Amino acid sequence: MARFDRYMLSQLLVLFGFFALVLVSIFWINRAVVLFDSLIGDGQTALVFLEFTALGLPRLIATVLPIATFAAAVYVTNRMMSDSELTVLQATGSSPWVLARPVLVFGVCVALFMATLTNFLVPLATAQLKEREQEIAQNVTARLLTEGTFLHPTKAVTFYTRIIDTDGVLRDVFLSDRRDPLMDIIYTASEAYLLRNGDATTLIMVDGLAQRMEQDGLRLATAKFADFSFDISSLVKSDVIAETKIANLTTPALLRSWDTVQETSGRSAGAVAEELHARFAQPLFCIIAALVGFSTLLIGGFSRFGVWREIVIAFGLLIFLDGVRGTLSSEVVSNAALWPLLYLPSLIGATIAVLMLLHAANPAWRARLKRRRASL
Repeated sequence: MARFDRYMLSQLLVLFGFFALVLVSIFWINRAVVLFDSLIGDGQTALVFLEFTALGLPRLIATVLPIATFAAAVYVTNRMMSDSELTVLQATGSSPWVLARPVLVFGVCVALFMATLTNFLVPLATAQLKEREQEIAQNVTARLLTEGTFLHPTKAVTFYTRIIDTDGVLRDVFLSDRRDPLMDIIYTASEAYLLRNGDATTLIMVDGLAQRMEQDGLRLATAKFADFSFDISSLVKSDVIAETKIANLTTPALLRSWDTVQETSGRSAGAVAEELHARFAQPLFCIIAALVGFSTLLIGGFSRFGVWREIVIAFGLLIFLDGVRGTLSSEVVSNAALWPLLYLPSLIGATIAVLMLLHAANPAWRARLKRRRASL
């Protein structure tokens, strides 16, 4: 690799790391606020929050990689043009194809990283995240042992305890059960205990009152009790999803079980094909994002006023290609035979980049074409 290639590639990688870090931080903060509120407010610890955050990072990184790749290519190209570095290289005989070589290598490096994410890390992290979500949903203790807060383990259940003693005794307990549409039951007790027996969980309430409101006729019945046991396992128990999630399978596992994954996942053949081929189309799009950003700015040439017009055009092209990719994904989901369409945005982007590099390599082709027409 030539010295210029190493120099430009190092600049691209450094700026790519910077933009990726900034974008991941922004998206992570937005997601972390919601995640923190739902987990900590539901009685989970900070370690659980950090675990969920870490498991969500691979998908988050995969989302911002094309944007970071494009931003790095545009920023480095703009800076080198402002410093007249590219202008000097072109004046000394370096063709646009030579100048685009480190950008292509940069795009391939990002694409390899992206392929590792989409084919292995993201499915593994997603599968682990879903498994932990199911475990959290079935964790009765974490859902109920939060003092001073009205909690809703399920949509039709409300639980409250004023304070929890150090020995685990729940003081001043309130439990509203509205799962039966014909009857609402409210339990109040001065103290209560949670007992675990395998997968079953029982709430033992002491010195309390049960109030039952029948919706038909609006009749209210009350009963005092000295102690009362109530099985609350069903209140927060989540049904474990038996079907296979195609997004949770790594690419080798998806290919091995191609014949059965459609049946076990409950998804259409188009959805399976879209999931598989998107994992290869996304890395290719990173290469195209780098080349489109570089070639668009290159045809603008040096200007004391900057190349903001070319930057806007490059960004518009990226938005257009991404929009085409989103539209074609829905078509593939409808018809699995159309899976080659997923690679069409990358093909269009590569064609645009090649045409712009051809224009940069032959800037006088329009003048020559006019002279030929005039001579005829």
